[in-house]
Amino acid sequence: MVPWSEARGHTYDLVVATSPKGDLRLLRGPHVLLPHGAGFNKSIPGEGSADSASGLDPAYLRRTDHDAPIALHALAHPDQVARLAATDPRAARHAKVIGDLTLERVLASSSLRDRYRAALGTGARKLLVLVSTWGPESLVRQRPGLPARLATQLPHDEYQLALVVHPNERSLLGTYELTERLAPALDAGMILPDPHEEWASVLIAADALVTDHGSAALYYCATQDRPVVSVHRGGGELIPGSPMGVLLDRIPQLGRAGNIADALRAYRPGPGRAAAQAAFAPPGEAVDRLRTELYALLGLAPPTHDCTPRPLPSPAPARHVPAAFDVHVETTAAGVQIARRPAGTGLPGHHLAVEHGAVGEQLTRSAGLLYRRPLPGSAAPVDLAWTADGWTRHALSAYPGCRSAAALLPSGACLLRVRGHEQTYAVQVEPRYEGGRIVRIDPAVALSAVHARLVSPQPAPDSRTTMNCLVGERTFRVVLRPATNTEATQVI
Repeated sequence: MVPWSEARGHTYDLVVATSPKGDLRLLRGPHVLLPHGAGFNKSIPGEGSADSASGLDPAYLRRTDHDAPIALHALAHPDQVARLAATDPRAARHAKVIGDLTLERVLASSSLRDRYRAALGTGARKLLVLVSTWGPESLVRQRPGLPARLATQLPHDEYQLALVVHPNERSLLGTYELTERLAPALDAGMILPDPHEEWASVLIAADALVTDHGSAALYYCATQDRPVVSVHRGGGELIPGSPMGVLLDRIPQLGRAGNIADALRAYRPGPGRAAAQAAFAPPGEAVDRLRTELYALLGLAPPTHDCTPRPLPSPAPARHVPAAFDVHVETTAAGVQIARRPAGTGLPGHHLAVEHGAVGEQLTRSAGLLYRRPLPGSAAPVDLAWTADGWTRHALSAYPGCRSAAALLPSGACLLRVRGHEQTYAVQVEPRYEGGRIVRIDPAVALSAVHARLVSPQPAPDSRTTMNCLVGERTFRVVLRPATNTEATQVI
């Protein structure tokens, strides 16, 4: 990293850049232009040639005798060479189809999808990713309230949300201001991946995408044909017939008050894959091709060892995981339907379920269902710990507004005490088996279903019984029975 004034004072054997704009042309030495984004989909109003794709604009590619020459314009698809030749045949002489290096890394990392989802804490939920480009037509400018609306409206146990923001927008706002603007969504559990590499890992992990006209969507579409919907409302930037233009013309639109689940169901396979094929040549060998070209420009023989794309790193989980929920309950013939949403973000539910020790005292005192998870082992020379029975009795005594208190046991079962009930209950939720995989829910979800059953006017069961807890389209069998003394005296 050197000052611009110093950089301009030297002559280089090679200058590698991802944009022909600005004063980069003043750096002395042969220039190599690499792909910037995917597909050349935008024309920036008031910048360069009218209606010319940013990155293929002859206004920036033409070099005078005083400017450094472009020795290689590396492109990702043969159509891009043709588009360049149509506007500036001289510039096209230096263009070659190399491929897209980012795509190579994305495809090389696609087998790590399960690992990325585990790192994010996605589990069996659907990971919905919003992607925003930069500028006045971007998602974060046109729909600034969308992340918070989705983060607070989508059931926590069915969906996980992430937002990928273009580095230009992050640089313009700064990390502090960006996180302040997104605070309601981030507090509700939304993920904001790092713009360098994590964004691509999150796209691989995604189940569905919401996009503006930025090209990040094309990398998502190249991995697998999963649902994608648009929030682009038109404007002067998108180039008709470009890969993103074709994609946005053929996918569902999410309106201002649109239902995201309905929009995702309306997606039909095909447009995503077709758009990716229009943006990228068949993948493979891009790294080797680029290395061969660069070493030739340097007059050197390339190394003999293989050059393969590095796998993308695992993304970081959300900075905040909600621990207090408005629980919406619907009792049906099939069982008790549970939908949990972060507390205080919408209409109150049947009850407020709160994890003790994970939120502030105000929410704790308002809880209808209060539960506690096991603490990690203590290194104290003289330890002090609650039993499950002792803590549930203490919780109902300390919090008069609480109707049920539960301790999650290390075994995965729960001990539940309901105010006014002589019986102490054990709650055990059974896993589901789906295509060779095991699906488990957080025991706290089942506790909400049992709580709703036990505080209802129905008579309380006095022996072992079963009930169904419905989470989205999944049904989980819950066993409710009297707690044993062993369970009551377990340390939590």
